[in-house]
This record gives sequence, structure tokens and C-alpha cells, in this order.
Amino acid sequence: MDKSEMIFGTRAVMEAIRAGREIEKVFVQAGLNNDLIKELIQVAKSKGVPFTFVPQAKLNRLSTKNHQGVICLLATVSYANLEGIIDKAYQEGREPFLLIVDRVTDVRNFGALARTAECAGLDAIVMGDSGNAPITGDAMKTSAGALSHLPVCREKDIKKAIRFLKENGIQIIACTEKASDLLYDMDLNTPLALMVGSEEDGISPQLLKDADRLAKIPMSGKISSLNVSVAAGISIYEAVRQKRKP
Repeated sequence: MDKSEMIFGTRAVMEAIRAGREIEKVFVQAGLNNDLIKELIQVAKSKGVPFTFVPQAKLNRLSTKNHQGVICLLATVSYANLEGIIDKAYQEGREPFLLIVDRVTDVRNFGALARTAECAGLDAIVMGDSGNAPITGDAMKTSAGALSHLPVCREKDIKKAIRFLKENGIQIIACTEKASDLLYDMDLNTPLALMVGSEEDGISPQLLKDADRLAKIPMSGKISSLNVSVAAGISIYEAVRQKRKP
């Protein structure tokens, strides 16, 4: 990871948050509980900046510098407002088309997802503020620059964000091998958000419950699942195909 994407030390990180820097996540050494750390956590909470407590060994792996138990990972994109994205699409007379990403942890997969979504003309990627791959320079490179053009909405409460989408007439289709219905049998020519999940175990059960429908891609081989970026690409372009019909 590029060290230029990091800020080290409690006070330096706190000032970066107060200055409004776009921050991916703050890592705090587990067990630290002094007044300065308490102030940092309070400032992070007040600004909606994600933070997590980690072992000292993880911080040491991130950097050999004197980090004082705090490392801040800077974001390489400016996060977009979900409500603004939806309003813009409807105001322009278009049906919103989004990709919801649940716990995709591999930077290369995330970059590939973004590249496909941007090429297909999606309005945005929607993701939770934890559990996903950090949007760093590596993600930007893998996306072939797509993340410079495609808005990303980072939501503190992803379930609330999904409810908001549904309230705005957007159909939520979860792409999962656990489905009984085929993707190709569904009407995707609607305001739409496709949802894909973790490389390890797919979409989390609580988010599957929030989907309007579950869809699977037909499989004929001996392996039962596709790489998440490949599955997303197939699903996105099936929707594109349907939306292009006269």
C-alpha cells in the first residue's frame, strides 16, 4: 500500500478529520484508551468517519513509522450522496441503475466491478462503510480509472440505504447461487439495483431478506459459483440488454 495514502499519529489524524479530508478508515491500536484517543474517537464519530480497533501487529504491518497507535487510510475518491444520485437520475428522465456491493474484500475484484459498472453506464456503486475493500490507488488502477468517473456512495447503514432505494421505486435484485429463479427470466427493465456479495460467502443473509427478488446465473459445470466480478458483469449486461430493447 502506498504510504502517501496514509496519515500517522493521533493528532495528525484528528486534524485531517477536522479539515474534511476524504478518509477511508482510521485504524486504532486495541487497548489504547488515553484522553487523546478518546477525543479522536469522538471526532471520528461526529464526522461519520469509519474507525476500527486492531492489534498493534496490524499497524506495524501497515507502516514501520512511529504511528503512535493510529493510522488513517485516505480515500482516493470523493464519496457521493445517494439521495442526490437518485434525484439526478429521475430529474434527467432516466431510471436509476445501481450496483450494491456487500463485503467484497479483494481490491482487484472491487476495481473490476467498478470498471464494468462505469462501462455499462450505471449511476453509482453503493456500499457499506465497513467490510469492503478500501478504495485505494490499487483499486483505482484495477478499475482502469473508472473510479474517477463512477460515483461511489458509502453508507453507514446499508440496510437503511436499501430501504431508501425501495421507497424510491427501485427494484433490488440479489445475484446469488442460493436463488431458485434465473436472472434471464426476470424483468430488469425497471429502476434497478443489482446486489453482489462477498467472495467467501456471497450476500449476507440479512441483506438477502431485503431484496425484492433473488436471481441466479445458470451453471452447467462442476464448479457451482463464479468470481464476483464476473457474475456482476453478466448480471449488469443482462440488464443492459433488456433496457436496450425497443
